[in-house]
Parts: sequence; structure tokens; C-alpha cells
Amino acid sequence: MQPVASLSLDADNQWAYQMIRGQADWERAPSYLPAMTDRALELLDARSLHATFFLVGRDAEADADAAAFAALAAAGHEIGNHSYRHEPWLHRYSEIELDDELGAAEVAITAATGVHPTGFRGPGYSLSTATLRVLQRRGYRYDASTLPMILGPIARAVYFRTARLTVEQRAERSLLYGSWSDARRPIRPYRWSLPGGGPVELPVTVLPFLRLPVHVSYLLMLSVYSEAAARAYLRVALRTCRAARVEPSILLHPLDVLSGDEVPDLRFFPGMQIPTAVKLQRVGSYLDLLARDYTVVTVGEHVERATARGLPERGPDFSS
Repeated sequence: MQPVASLSLDADNQWAYQMIRGQADWERAPSYLPAMTDRALELLDARSLHATFFLVGRDAEADADAAAFAALAAAGHEIGNHSYRHEPWLHRYSEIELDDELGAAEVAITAATGVHPTGFRGPGYSLSTATLRVLQRRGYRYDASTLPMILGPIARAVYFRTARLTVEQRAERSLLYGSWSDARRPIRPYRWSLPGGGPVELPVTVLPFLRLPVHVSYLLMLSVYSEAAARAYLRVALRTCRAARVEPSILLHPLDVLSGDEVPDLRFFPGMQIPTAVKLQRVGSYLDLLARDYTVVTVGEHVERATARGLPERGPDFSS
């Protein structure tokens, strides 16, 4: 039997990117979610693949976005919680604030999709001991917020160079994309050790040993310089995962199926200069490579299969 790989998409909306960057007009809540959802569904349906979509509660309350989210659930994709306000400084929240945040997202997401989420991914890979305790109390089966890569602080420094942020905002975003210590975290599934049993952690996959990203946005960034190199990198990454006995969990973002011509306010993101048709073809080819070597499942199913084999435990080691 083929090993499994999971596929997920964080449904970060246009307003969320603008908020994190400090653009004042984010409160108008501009959205591209209906168009993004249509394209993601087409890519997955054409390959008979199912993925996990981590949804933001605030978007689930807008009529057009709620309809898009309902279409994801109707197509059989797993629905996860990506917070209510998509603030990547979630690790700074108190447990009471976290409980309110996750609860509000659950209500909105359930109303839009008919599905009560039991999987969580923090915005900007934000995670804390308090978050894990809240997830445990609220009955979540798994968390998928860790990205154990080495490039997080470098990506943050590049981002800060052009972002319009106050001193306070930079402090809030001080762990955006993670810290150097994140690269020492496990790359295989494990269970958080909490009294009464914690949720399972399924890390976003990075290249074993080198701890470089493997997510689709990174592949598209490489493809700006050489599409052949991007595809070769993915092939090497998947082979390395197989050799290291790592079943990959591959991440997509909305900007992987949108171009800068469609979302001019987000042209600054890497890969946004790629025309939409070309970008969709490239993303489709990456999915084909994944599906050739792995049985592609949702994050929830990936967690179930990993749990059935037995998981090591790891105590929370966050500062909060």
C-alpha cells in the first residue's frame, strides 16, 4: 500500500493579509474567497482529492463567503477551525480570550457549513500551552499549527522590511512565521502530553534534515526563477520524506490560486507575478506529483491513521 499524505488549505482572506501587514483599509473586509474556493474545488475535483480547509470565523458570517464555505463542506472536504479574527499573535491571548475566540469561530463555521470543527490550525502557526489546554477542553482531536522550519525568522525579517507597522504591532508579530527553536520540533505526528490526554499534533511538513519549506507557496516562489527547479525540489522532498519515513502534510494558501492582477493590494507576495492560468497549471502539477507517490487524505484522516499506529508524547515547551 502507498503511504499517506495529507493536504490542507488555510483560507486566509484578503483582509487578513492586509491586517497583518498594517494596511489601514483592511477593516473594509475585502474578500476573494468565492473565487478562491471555486478554483480550489476545481483543482481537487479534477484529481478526486479531498483536503482540509481551515476556515476563519469572521468570514463565515459574511453571506458570500459563508456560501463558499458551505460548498467546501458539500463537496466532502474536511472543515477545520482557523480562529475567529485570524490574529497571528494568538499565543499572547489568555485562556479566557482563547476560549471566546475558538468558541466564536466554532459557532460561525458550524452555522455556515453544518460541520462542527474538531481540528485547529493557529493563524501564522501561532500556538501556546494555553491554546492546547483550550483545545483539549473543547474536544479537539488535533492541532496542526507547528511548522518546524529554519527560515521563519528570515521570512519575518523580509516581511517587516516592507510592512507599515508601529512598534506595538511589530511586538505583536514578533513570532510571525516562528522562531529559530521551531526548527528543533518534531516533523512526525505526536500527542501533546497534558493531564487527561492532549490533542494530536500533525506538523506542516518541511524537508527532513534541512528543515526547509515544502508548502505550495514556497514551490511557486521557486518556480518564478525555474519551474523545472521547483518540480525537482518537490520530487527530492517527497523522496526524502519517504526515505525518512515522514508522511507529508502539504499546505496550500489562497494566493496559490490567485494572481497579483486579481488582487493588486497583495502583489508584494512572492509568486503573485505569475499569471493565474500558469499558476493553476503549476499547482496542479505539484498535486499530481504528490498523488503519484502517496494516497492523499485529509488532515483528520492522516491523524486517525497515525494514531492507530501509536504516537509518542511531547510536553508543551512554549513560553506561554
